[in-house]
Amino acid sequence: MTTNAASHDPTTHRTGAGWTLTAVAIATFMLMLDLTVVNVALADIRADFDSDFTALQWILDAYALGLAAVLLAAGSLADRIGRRRVFQAGMVVFTIASLACGLATGDPMLIAARFAQGLGGAVLFAVGPALLGHEFRGRARGQAFGVFGAVVGLAIAFGPLIGGALTEALSWRWIFLVNVPFAVLALAIGRWRMRESRDPSAPSVDWAGMASFSAALFFLVFALMRGESAGWTSVSVVGSFSASAALLVVFAVVQRRLGPAAMFDPALLRNRTFNGLSIVATLSAMSVMPALFLLISYVRNVLSYPAFASGVRFLPLTLTLFAAAVVAGMLTARAAPGPLVGLSQLLIALGLGAVLLVDESTGWTALIPAMVAIGFGMGLFNPPRAAIAIAVTTPGKAGMASGINETMQQTGMAIGVAAFGAVFHARVVAAFGETQLAAQIGDRQQEAAEAIAVGAGQQVVDAVPGFLTAAATDATRTAFITALHEVLLGAAALAALAAVVAVCTIRRGDMDESALAAPGVPVEPAPEPGPAVSAP
Repeated sequence: MTTNAASHDPTTHRTGAGWTLTAVAIATFMLMLDLTVVNVALADIRADFDSDFTALQWILDAYALGLAAVLLAAGSLADRIGRRRVFQAGMVVFTIASLACGLATGDPMLIAARFAQGLGGAVLFAVGPALLGHEFRGRARGQAFGVFGAVVGLAIAFGPLIGGALTEALSWRWIFLVNVPFAVLALAIGRWRMRESRDPSAPSVDWAGMASFSAALFFLVFALMRGESAGWTSVSVVGSFSASAALLVVFAVVQRRLGPAAMFDPALLRNRTFNGLSIVATLSAMSVMPALFLLISYVRNVLSYPAFASGVRFLPLTLTLFAAAVVAGMLTARAAPGPLVGLSQLLIALGLGAVLLVDESTGWTALIPAMVAIGFGMGLFNPPRAAIAIAVTTPGKAGMASGINETMQQTGMAIGVAAFGAVFHARVVAAFGETQLAAQIGDRQQEAAEAIAVGAGQQVVDAVPGFLTAAATDATRTAFITALHEVLLGAAALAALAAVVAVCTIRRGDMDESALAAPGVPVEPAPEPGPAVSAP
């Protein structure tokens, strides 16, 4: 790659790398925070907007839908026209969308702004790891991705805590507005401290490929998210699956015709480590993300802790995740990648299985073994996952490779939430039907079971006559915990399968030589069009 003169200065390089890591860390924390922070504020949003259940689902789903749709397209575009430029554009979209969320006047505006947040977030998530990959090498790269992984995990774990604190102290609107000053800071860093990089040999932008693949992902994730509520055989769901399949065919035809100019490099499909990591990322997201949502719902809605208190009780997961991510950052450049990733998934599987320690009579402390194991597993997984995703190809294609891996993770999350959500719903209904209370309330049995499945069990307790209060409390807990056990055992099986795949497929020999360079070796980015911009 060509570069401007300032890029040859090692001091300049180290300074630029540090600022890049700071900007990527800020962006990543905001993105992952917005996956979980909304959950604890839904009750307040519902009270303000008089939202129905469908609207609340869309407030959650719209963000993930936008996030999943354009990850690959954003990564490929960044490789071609400049990663810093695309990162900045994504940050602008995310900032404006966050402001719109905080100022929303009703459900439609909030849902639309959440979707726009997801689109901006997808750009940041796809480009962030590629920016780090171009600034760091060897052991320094492992440390950088250790920070990246810690930030991902901390945002997920701290989401309920931060959301609860802001909602109780100020308003639910501040869970979105708090993004704005941090996003402005990241924009300033990107403008004046981040170096540009891109693939100078990249062909022109593959707009047809980007459009067809993004639309295919949109319809796929939409169908997965809406299948349970709309019905898997409904016109909208079947039509979305069909549209996704047709658009994927169009994408394949476009890529074949374009050859070297295509946005997707088919050579990656011949890399065993890349394929293995993609499978592991999908299975891991399918298992752990639905589990976290259900565990948050259990503490918040079944044990009836307030929002902030619920977040405090997830500190065992938060602290162990942070510690493990720091360790993983040091191990990423040293340890064999397959066993390291495999260990992370095994720990997640053990943690999910440890939920069996919870029963109708236990308090939140029964979750501590599960939280500790899940936290260590997630912390060990995120740094090597992000580092390996870009290590299997040349630096010029890092954005595309990162985008594919993030796409697999987000798609896995959508599949997991849809599939395990459907199973959980069905098992709650079945378990509640076997309780004595179900027979006593007669025609209201189905309505009560539906309420328990969505975390509104207290409404069931409040609705029954006083002499049935104790029975209603027992029945709601029994139904929820029975379903929780069954679903999380299924999730544990997926995590265990991911561990086996990781050990059997991921190997250092499949990585590009640039990923194995000695730490501190400067990377020479291509100059951006117009005046050269370098770190001072």
